[in-house]
Amino acid sequence: MATEVKPQATPGAAPGEGRAARPRLAARVGCSMAGALLLFLAFPPLDWWFCAPLGVALLTLALYGTRPRRAAWLAYVGAFAFLLPTLSWVRPIGDDTWLALVAIESLFWAALGALASLVMRVRLWPLWVACLWVAQEWARGLVPFGGFPWARLAFSQGESPYTGLAALGGAPLVTFTVALTGAVLSLLLAGLPGVLRRPRVVAGTLLVAIALPLLGLAVPRPGDEGRTVKIGVIQGNVPGRGMEFLGDEPAVVLRNHADETHRLAEAVRAGKLPKPDIVVWPENSSDIDPYRNAFARDMIDSAAKDVGVPILTGIIALIGDEHRATRSLIWDPVTGPGAYYDKRNLVPFGEFTPFKDLILALSERANLVGRQSIPGDRPGALRMGPVTVGAVSCYEVAFDGTVRDTVAAGGSPLIVQTNNASYALTNLPPQQLAMSKLRAVEHNRSVITTATTGISAYVDPNGTVEWRTRELEPAMNVVTVPVRTRGTIATEVGAIPEWILILMGAGATAVALVSRKRTSNAIGTDVPPVPPAQPDDHGYASEER
Repeated sequence: MATEVKPQATPGAAPGEGRAARPRLAARVGCSMAGALLLFLAFPPLDWWFCAPLGVALLTLALYGTRPRRAAWLAYVGAFAFLLPTLSWVRPIGDDTWLALVAIESLFWAALGALASLVMRVRLWPLWVACLWVAQEWARGLVPFGGFPWARLAFSQGESPYTGLAALGGAPLVTFTVALTGAVLSLLLAGLPGVLRRPRVVAGTLLVAIALPLLGLAVPRPGDEGRTVKIGVIQGNVPGRGMEFLGDEPAVVLRNHADETHRLAEAVRAGKLPKPDIVVWPENSSDIDPYRNAFARDMIDSAAKDVGVPILTGIIALIGDEHRATRSLIWDPVTGPGAYYDKRNLVPFGEFTPFKDLILALSERANLVGRQSIPGDRPGALRMGPVTVGAVSCYEVAFDGTVRDTVAAGGSPLIVQTNNASYALTNLPPQQLAMSKLRAVEHNRSVITTATTGISAYVDPNGTVEWRTRELEPAMNVVTVPVRTRGTIATEVGAIPEWILILMGAGATAVALVSRKRTSNAIGTDVPPVPPAQPDDHGYASEER
């Protein structure tokens, strides 16, 4: 006798739709937003690193048992709540720009949420969810307009037990491990209250969640090589604030940095500071092209001759009649301008305008970009005095491949030249410093960050900040830093761990999609049936299986 198949719930509708479902939905939204708040607390300036896995746990729990469409918008809500305060440093450009950036970046999280809801139906799903976090951050680093790899989980771990993992698999492995810890914790939370009756499961889950970050402490790193270099660091400050940081006279910025260099030279002659081997200035320390302007050329040359060593300047080099380059230029006290590095990862709408004709027609503010920058085509390894420095320009410190190329080309120490003048006293300078801390460990390199308005700093190869400046104050110092030539495992293997994790996530997603399709075909519809809520393997009543 044929068994009658009873009608299933309305395709596309969640079980318990209506009044009964509203509290559950509100709980999921609240869980997503609470997770977002915890993630924000993990990032600078607070640096409560332990909040990152807890935030991932709540964000994952909000998605547990949902269908892709609902998971996508729940993840979008969480992303928006996280990125809104985390990227608040964009506000000096305009609130509309800030909101648009947050809205666009949150779309990547929505995709992550939809895919995560699928792989949560596959065994070992915390592993696959963590892989998808890596894939999401990889995609954000590529599109649109060259990518925006800011606010990655790894960058909340500048100084934490997870940091050491950067030496093994770079920033992607740090993100993966933080996300995996959070996903494992969400697995425990999803099983409440049933799992509480299984103490071995609770103990095992907590053990894994505690052990994962401790792996970073066990990663071997190359030791000291007994070689050092003395670096003079100059922070000249600027006359204005926000988008008008140059004030009425751009030459003031150049003069400020030249004056601080003269002060450094005086301190050396007075025996207050050791004589540096090299001196470094920030990005845009001269917005006047010294190739074309005699005033700028004489001011830089005078500072170099006074201090008596090469200066790594940061200039805007004009190219033809319409273009420019953001350039790190070595200025020798004897021979003048020499080797240089042109910034490769340019800031969209800051250094170049995508869809230029259309954007300029829609917004007068886009004209602030002025000449369009041209990206460089080679790593920033520059021979300077007794060392080959690795020049990394501001925004580029967030890009894994750019920093890795610079180290592979022989750059040591790394010099991160940055201009944060428009974003002074926001959360951008400490966020950028956290990236430098991670890069130091990732590649076994000393990192010098030199900024127009701060934060200028020296980070040792262990990721410890040994010296730093306050913001919006002129400053100069000479720091003695170790020169390391040996790389880490992460330096050698490059992007291989990232690609392995991405492919693992893609494979799990494919398995989940095939399984979902088979289930749909088995009941003769493209939409999977929605049975009444039943406790799953972990004792948790899933709403939408």
